[in-house]
Amino acid sequence: MASDDHTTPTALLRQEHELILEVAGALAEMLAGQPDEPLDYDTVSRCITFFRLYADACHHGKEEDLLFPALAAHGLPEQAGPVAVMLHEHEEGRAMVRTMGASLPAAQAGETAADASLTNAAADFVELITAHIGKENNILFDIADQLITGPACNDLCAAYGELCDELFEGRSKQDLVEIASTIVNRS
Repeated sequence: MASDDHTTPTALLRQEHELILEVAGALAEMLAGQPDEPLDYDTVSRCITFFRLYADACHHGKEEDLLFPALAAHGLPEQAGPVAVMLHEHEEGRAMVRTMGASLPAAQAGETAADASLTNAAADFVELITAHIGKENNILFDIADQLITGPACNDLCAAYGELCDELFEGRSKQDLVEIASTIVNRS
């Protein structure tokens, strides 16, 4: 994953989407597993960490703090249209991941209602994030690639790099990529 791709204002974000979709796909596979088999709660816990820190703090952080304001500066409002929809969906996703995290300990302890809450929130999140990324990749990011060019694109991509250098609850972006690899490559 090249974090220094300055070809378009969305190249890095599209790459990050690929990894998020891989982890969401792995979670969907776990949820679709045998109904009489217990969920792999350790992997679910890693998914929650990945979605909170990589998908939200790192990736959505770039969108909300950098890309969306840059789009607004180029005339695309944040309070209406595609950006407003994306912001609303970010909030929905955060709520689902919070529900997953809050339900996990009781689900691990064998509480049926907590397990149902966890699996429902996880399934809802997979559905939301998959559709959300489709909208961003095929609508919003195409708009961004047309509006933000030249020096503005270079500045935005440099700011992405600075955000990628931050730590997320003590974890680097590479640490989070490794968590994703563990999830996707589980046996």
